[in-house]
Amino acid sequence: MDPQLSPTTFIHHFKTETWTHTLLFSFQSLGVIYGQLSSAPLYVFGTVHQKEFVSDETAYGLFSFIFWTMTIIALLKYALLVLRADDDGEGGTFALYSILCRHAKVGLLPSDTSAKEVMQYEEESPFKTKVESRARRAIAKHKSSHYLMLFLALFGACMAISDGVLTPSLSVLSASTGFGRTLASIKFSHSEHKQERISKALKEYVPVPTACAILVCLFMLQHYGTRKIGFIFAPIVIIWLMFISAVGTYNIIRWNPHIFYAISPTYMYRFVVDTRASGWRSLGSIILCVAGSEAMFAGLGHFSKKSIKITFICLIYPVLVLSYAGQAAYISVNFKVEGFNHLSESVPKHFRHVFVALSLLASAVGSQATITASFSIINQCLALGCFPRVKVIHTSDKIHGQVYIPDINWLLMVLSLSVTLGFHDIVKIGSATGLAVVSGMLVTTCLMSLVIALYWENNLIESVCFLIFFGFVEALYVSACMLNIHKGAWFLVVLFVLSFTVMLSWHYGTMKKYEFDLENKVSIEWLTDLSPGLGVSRVPGIGFIYTDIVTGIPAFFSHFVTNLPAFHQVLIFVSFKSLPVPCVHPSKRYLIGRVGHRDYKIYRCVVRCGYHDNIRDSDDFEEQIIRTIGEFISLEENDSESLTSPEGKMIVVGKPSPDGNALLPRDDDNDSHSYVLESPPIFTNNEYQRSPFGETSERRPLPAKKRKKVRFMLPPDSPKMRVCVREELQELVDARESGTAYFLGQSHLRVRNGSNFLKRFLIMTYTFCDKNSREPPVALNIPHAALVEVGMVYTI
Repeated sequence: MDPQLSPTTFIHHFKTETWTHTLLFSFQSLGVIYGQLSSAPLYVFGTVHQKEFVSDETAYGLFSFIFWTMTIIALLKYALLVLRADDDGEGGTFALYSILCRHAKVGLLPSDTSAKEVMQYEEESPFKTKVESRARRAIAKHKSSHYLMLFLALFGACMAISDGVLTPSLSVLSASTGFGRTLASIKFSHSEHKQERISKALKEYVPVPTACAILVCLFMLQHYGTRKIGFIFAPIVIIWLMFISAVGTYNIIRWNPHIFYAISPTYMYRFVVDTRASGWRSLGSIILCVAGSEAMFAGLGHFSKKSIKITFICLIYPVLVLSYAGQAAYISVNFKVEGFNHLSESVPKHFRHVFVALSLLASAVGSQATITASFSIINQCLALGCFPRVKVIHTSDKIHGQVYIPDINWLLMVLSLSVTLGFHDIVKIGSATGLAVVSGMLVTTCLMSLVIALYWENNLIESVCFLIFFGFVEALYVSACMLNIHKGAWFLVVLFVLSFTVMLSWHYGTMKKYEFDLENKVSIEWLTDLSPGLGVSRVPGIGFIYTDIVTGIPAFFSHFVTNLPAFHQVLIFVSFKSLPVPCVHPSKRYLIGRVGHRDYKIYRCVVRCGYHDNIRDSDDFEEQIIRTIGEFISLEENDSESLTSPEGKMIVVGKPSPDGNALLPRDDDNDSHSYVLESPPIFTNNEYQRSPFGETSERRPLPAKKRKKVRFMLPPDSPKMRVCVREELQELVDARESGTAYFLGQSHLRVRNGSNFLKRFLIMTYTFCDKNSREPPVALNIPHAALVEVGMVYTI
């Protein structure tokens, strides 16, 4: 079984336990995905200003909007339609974008003609493109449509990240407000005037510190991972759902059993006609009832599609409708009581202490969905070259997509605390959150309509109907939220500008660097023809050259050889190529080929990875590369599935098995691992090594660092293995024993004179992010003692 699988694939491997795993995922999803939807009753009515409730008809109208919004958007759109558009078990804005990149050819990822030839997919590949239709050809032809789709993907990602900042602050502060109200209701042995002052102080000053303390604890829990958090939080959500459903039933029976009449759409019409602009503005708060619906899709990589759908339809939807109906029933009778629109007021007095405890816990759980979705979205942005380098920790060995990003976690915490301390008002925070929620939904609607037309290849009318129907509903809510732009929603604009600038600048800088590398690469002939004249020496050991291009010699390495004419006995050009797919199957991961003649011992390794693969973080990645090259050497003569690249034949090599055909790990008597000296990159000792170019070099011993390494050995003599193959494999083993060095290009971007302000600003932002993000050697687990960084000035 593969080491990392999507939940759908993971369940497929256990057909006899399908329902067992479905129920397990359903239980976990309650604490990770549905926390935000479940905790929304804390603030939906509470973010509507009290002066908007002029009669009992207001409560009827708002409940009617809530019911139909949940039915149309959460149930019909997400649970029944959007969840079908998964990208091999992955969801979210970038999952839809990656589908379009593959099947509509609208991707703007760094690539060139030679790279496309090398990266071509085999016919049996699971992500084979479809036959081009007329609509697909039209969209692929116009470059403006490519930029529009990239903008939509980045915009949706920014909204998801902003939601991860705002929702924790909103939900926790709402629960803390209920906590303050409960404390204020306690009677102390003081005079009536002093009691009033104490109650007022408790209402004003308790919520914010309480909310900040809960937020800090919540973000400190994130490093435990989705699975553990799901098991911790799921029981809380279950108890919370049972509690609010019981309270809702009680309020319906006691206060207004006729509240379900409001399900009729006529109450929505009456509400709009009676309240006009002021009532329309309050719809910016009502959209919060479906806040968390996007998390159902974005969190698809953490759980299976079936578990998410069953949990929502059978539990979440009916419970929430019952809870909102009960709160509306209470408000319809008590809309003149102080604080009537807060959920805590509708709870019977004998149970308010229980409500306070549960609401504080539920608010923390509600924040979890948006935090998890933020991690997933940023992980996808990283793989597709749209976000600065950050450390990604995969918290599950079996299920890909369950990630934790420490840097982003602490950044979200700081921003959430800033929002809580800066606004300390759930109405203002709710205005910004509502705009973020509905804007993200509108992006999903646009991309989903394209998926229906270009990927599912349904009738164009179906795609247009989907766009018009759901887009119209969400556009109405966007207009309502825009009326609150001056009441807190402006902060979302600030978050969007900051996050979008970072993403756009990183994508632009990455593209320009790649274009520069393509224009300045040199051919292998340059190295072989000029090396004798330069006096190039070959020294023992293996040199890994990490580069983005998949053909030719990168400019930084030619610059290095020109100034220091020496390189290793074996050279391996390693390129990581992110594909717009969640995961690349291990059997299709590596493309291995030669650079130049066999005698040069120069190889190229293209590592194909999806946006949820974590092979760069693997401690044995160097060993895997060497073993795949050994497999290439043994298969080179007789491989019938080789690909043709501009430099020659390349072979698809899967992840090497423990009992490979070429190189085997050596089991020493004392330890399966042994310590070998890691030689400094190029410098000399008193051994001589003759290069294919006829030159010799001298090496002198320098201080070396001990590093734990796996040693290799050749398989026992076999008549099937030719002598020349054994000799080349032995040379590879010997080179590995002599030491390993790693070459990376250190780019310094400089804007060409005369460039416009926008270009200068984007490059300046990229340079700032590049200097303050994680270094490539850290991301690749490269030991510092064996690292060679070659500086290059990139004039953009």
